[in-house]
Amino acid sequence: MSTYTQIIYQIVFSTKYREPVFTKDKKEELLKYISGVIKNKNCHLYQINVVDDHLHIVTHIHPTISLSSLVKDIKVSSSIYIKEKKHFAKN
Repeated sequence: MSTYTQIIYQIVFSTKYREPVFTKDKKEELLKYISGVIKNKNCHLYQINVVDDHLHIVTHIHPTISLSSLVKDIKVSSSIYIKEKKHFAKN
C-alpha cells in the first residue's frame, strides 16, 4: 500500500524594509537559482515570481522535507548567492 500526500504551500519573502531592490536584469537569474534549490530538495515547484520588493513561491514539499528546513535552505543559499554575485548595490 502506498501513501499519497499533496500539500501546496505559498511562501512569500520580502526584502529588508520592503525596499525595491529586485531589478529586471537580475530577477531571472535569481529565479533560476531558487528553482534549483527547491528541485534539489525533491520538491515540486508550481510557480515562482519576483516583484520589486518581494518574492512568491508556490510549491509542493516532499514528505521527507519540513517546511522550516526548506525555507531556511532557500533563504540561506539565496542570500549567499546574491552576496557572491553582488546582485544588489547595497550588498
